[in-house]
Amino acid sequence: MAPLTPPQAPPTWKHTVRDVDKLITEALEKKKKTHDDIVKLPEDKFDFDNSALALAEAELKCVSEPLAFYQNVSPDKELRDASILAEERTRKFANEQSMREDLYKAMATAEANLRQTGARDNLSAEQKRLVEKMLLDGKRAGLALEKMEDKERLKTLKDQLSDACLEFIKNFNEENGHISFTREELDGVPEDVISGFTQRTEGDNVLYDVTFKTPDIEPVLGRASNPSTRKAAHTAHEGRLAVNVTPLRTILQLRKEIAEILQYGSWADYATEVRMSKSAANVREFLDELRRYLDPIGRKELEAIIALKNEDYTKRGLLVDDDLDICDSRYYSRLYVENNLSLDGSLVKEYFPVSFVVPAILDIYQSLLGVKFVEVHGEAKDVWHPDVQQFAIWEKDAQDESDFVGHCYLDLYPRDQISSCGCVLPLPGHELPGGKRHYPVAAIVANLAKSAPERQALMRHFDVTILFHEMGHIFHELLSRTRYSRFHGTTAAIDFAEAPSQMLENWCWEPEVLKKMSSHYKTQDPLPDDLIAKIVKSRYFNVGLFYLRQLVWATFDLIVHDNSLDVNTDYTKLWNELRQQITHLKGGNQPGQAGFGHIAGDYDVGYYGYTYSLVFATDMYTTVFKKAPLDPKLGKLYRDKILLPGGSRDEMDLLKDFLGREPNPKAFVNEIEQTRRSL
Repeated sequence: MAPLTPPQAPPTWKHTVRDVDKLITEALEKKKKTHDDIVKLPEDKFDFDNSALALAEAELKCVSEPLAFYQNVSPDKELRDASILAEERTRKFANEQSMREDLYKAMATAEANLRQTGARDNLSAEQKRLVEKMLLDGKRAGLALEKMEDKERLKTLKDQLSDACLEFIKNFNEENGHISFTREELDGVPEDVISGFTQRTEGDNVLYDVTFKTPDIEPVLGRASNPSTRKAAHTAHEGRLAVNVTPLRTILQLRKEIAEILQYGSWADYATEVRMSKSAANVREFLDELRRYLDPIGRKELEAIIALKNEDYTKRGLLVDDDLDICDSRYYSRLYVENNLSLDGSLVKEYFPVSFVVPAILDIYQSLLGVKFVEVHGEAKDVWHPDVQQFAIWEKDAQDESDFVGHCYLDLYPRDQISSCGCVLPLPGHELPGGKRHYPVAAIVANLAKSAPERQALMRHFDVTILFHEMGHIFHELLSRTRYSRFHGTTAAIDFAEAPSQMLENWCWEPEVLKKMSSHYKTQDPLPDDLIAKIVKSRYFNVGLFYLRQLVWATFDLIVHDNSLDVNTDYTKLWNELRQQITHLKGGNQPGQAGFGHIAGDYDVGYYGYTYSLVFATDMYTTVFKKAPLDPKLGKLYRDKILLPGGSRDEMDLLKDFLGREPNPKAFVNEIEQTRRSL
């Protein structure tokens, strides 16, 4: 059978700076014309079909999202700058259009007409959801405000907020600092890691430049035997984005003012209104309850780790105390796990070469979810960097173009121009007039170590789990099938959107999956059973401190947005004090909050969602998949009930449909308790 041709061409990645400006200008003008045409209609003609708002939104995304994507990945600084400017223009346009009273009136009139004529009863559930969300958008945009000066002030504040967020994100993406050490100072760091550092001579010393990208800095923090090296690396890493201290303060102040004008108690209340949690009070209650549960577990773990540290300090002739410094936490936490479980992380890495793990993960997902990845090569390949892989995705037994799924890109290796954290960037699918579809496009951006002639790039088990998680987002984007782009894929509420990928992380702790994903870089043997048993046992071995660290981020995110702080709050001091209070780890005075990328993007008051959604993720896995994690029949159930609807249905309804009952709010805690009892 001849290769199938996708019914939709992939995006092009050959834009120039002039192209970016021209395309975004045309796209914004086209959407504005649609809005202008809508408001000119007679009031009795306002209905759902001729509003065209959803299609206009989708068409703008198809143009603006790829152009905005360049700022995260392009090697060309001028193109990255043009990308940032294009996103800035798009955000300001969205702010401006969201404040159009005539457009809001048209939507409200259309909704009233639908009810009056009875036509609303004939709408699909997704259509009704779109009407409700559009009207709520108007309220949240401030169109229900009575005073014109409030509306004008609101628009100004939104534009300023957009500028501040873009400044923060630009600094975050373009951070390219490093810290240098001698070979002696890097004692304990694996040789395969050191061989990847840039080497240079300064005077009589040979120095190794360690970037703040995860594959470089994490092994130094976790394995350098010299405490001074760990302290220097941690201090430099925490302070790497000090330039963002001022933009973050501006962001938080602007959000506070916007919430006040919109008559919300705080920005946290504004943000959570459209989440599963429904309110900032519910989030606080959730975090407080989880902290009460985790704190005694974390304290007990900390006592054991401090004893280990003091034993090591005594051997080194260093001063011992009853605290664990934040700079030492990764090193001794790792050592604690390895000593107690006889688990050597360096040995585990040998079974996870990047070159094997990536295709193995793709194979697992393809088999489970019934699709196939067809890589694009040669002249047909069109990517933003030579290292990027391009794929067309089809149904497993595709017969014709109706079995096409979408386009996908894997940008997996670090470079100066790439976003410094793993993420997925989506271009949603949607229905076109006449019943045809615009197919989704998804890209994963990661920071995996890259192989070189003198070394094989290896992954920690933690890195494998993160990649498996991010690939879960990719498939959520690709396998969703909604009428409107607004509801496609991961557009579900933030505090649920992580649940599908978190559920899939469980595969990385299943013996049969670990066998499939592992291949020793020399012998090609899979992980042996005894090593797999130790990996599985380690999952909740240090669970208290791990999730207490997650609570630091989530609590900071909530507190700085809930109006409980003085306007002159020192956020660097708050960051470090919160970390010490919650994790009981001593020390630290650097502006770590300035590297908190989520807070300036679309994840504001959303970090709690990682732990909040774990409840749902755990319940889904233990109820459905635990008995047969690689069963394609269960994969199809998951695909149909969770992935396909995206955000087109209430998230609680999705869960009940998939589980066959109400979710169990204690699922996550119960799983931890059950596992810990077996240790």
